[in-house]
Amino acid sequence: MNFKIGDYVLVLDEDISGTVSQIKTQTITIETEDGFLLEFQSNELVKSQKEADLTGLFSKSSIHSVISEKEQPKRKQQVKRRTKDRYEPTMEVDLHIHQLIKSTRGMTNHDMLTLQLDTARHKLDFAISKRIQKIVFIHGVGEGVLKTELEYLFGRYNNVKFYDANYQKYGLGATEVYIYQNVSAD
Repeated sequence: MNFKIGDYVLVLDEDISGTVSQIKTQTITIETEDGFLLEFQSNELVKSQKEADLTGLFSKSSIHSVISEKEQPKRKQQVKRRTKDRYEPTMEVDLHIHQLIKSTRGMTNHDMLTLQLDTARHKLDFAISKRIQKIVFIHGVGEGVLKTELEYLFGRYNNVKFYDANYQKYGLGATEVYIYQNVSAD
């Protein structure tokens, strides 16, 4: 394509346009609207009409309506959240023994299990008293002793439903507890 100094050009595969200011064989220098001088090969450019030259194609009213529409502030779209995600747990309790105490020296397995269950009971009672609807107990996979004991504990509460927590987030090592809150007019 033959370019002349003063031609308005667009750069292929880039959001750059400008006016041809210098031509050296296949290397063409363009000046952008911001005043930058950039060099491109002639095969990277195409001739174009300036936006101002396009006004003849449209009526003034349609140009102004398009411009005013573009200048209108857009309403921020609310992020769509799945119902399941909207009620993500507000409380997580990690029952891994190393999260509860510094050292297990001198403790039997029974002592460790008792500590983990006492912690779970206290956290569940706290959540009920503070009207927290969901709580996730992270117990790990292991041999399933703690999980079984937790299920027995949760089964003794009549206002509690429990199930495996979100697999993608916790894997198999967590149980989610949903607490039914009594709605009473105090």
